[in-house]
Amino acid sequence: MDLLVRDDVFHFKQFDVHQDRCLMKVCTDGVLLGSWVSVKGAESAMDIGTGSGVIALMLAQRSAFLHRITGVEIDEGSYQQACSNAAQSPWSERVEMIHAPIQDYIREAIDRFDLIISNPPFFTGGTLSESQPKNEVRHTVKLPHSDLLRAVKQLMSPKGRFSVILPVMEGYRFVELAEQYRLYLSRRTRVFTRPGKPVERFLLEFSHDQGVLLEEKDLYIHEGRKNDFSSEYVNLTRDFYLKL
Repeated sequence: MDLLVRDDVFHFKQFDVHQDRCLMKVCTDGVLLGSWVSVKGAESAMDIGTGSGVIALMLAQRSAFLHRITGVEIDEGSYQQACSNAAQSPWSERVEMIHAPIQDYIREAIDRFDLIISNPPFFTGGTLSESQPKNEVRHTVKLPHSDLLRAVKQLMSPKGRFSVILPVMEGYRFVELAEQYRLYLSRRTRVFTRPGKPVERFLLEFSHDQGVLLEEKDLYIHEGRKNDFSSEYVNLTRDFYLKL
């Protein structure tokens, strides 16, 4: 789901994201996730597959209590650009980027994080693109969901939360798979483009605590048949978009 114009520089209210060397451009999914995730009580955060670093920078803007924000990125060009974007942001002292597959990072990882976020690849089948970089971004070739969940289980602090955004069917499968790693759904928002349309995405939050779903909501991006953004979408993202 992509409602944004893919410019080489995406301007937010408090920071800019240069993305001409990034495999994953700023997209609606990433902005939704960065706006939706709960930062309450968190002092450290990790963004797995940070790309341009946009979600890491959104978290830095949202909470001054996040003293340590780490982005992990496998692609060299995206990593270099994420480093540059972080260095030029108002929060350069709190945001660091690491160039590594998450599978390698966890082998020597000691730190634990109160908040882990990922806008992960989700295609698990079908025909692969002729472009290898596109395969790495869109398909679970180098980051299977099982590897992602294994990393989260190791890296998340006892009070931690883990949040992702996924299409509907992949979201259902992800919830079931997460339980195998003793990560349990605590919050879910169903995302619709507009009333009367099917669900496009799930925003999902997990914790270590087994129990019932604590919160479930619906979010409509547009109102009625118009292209006007809904009041709930504006309220969620207005701190970031220039035109809201």
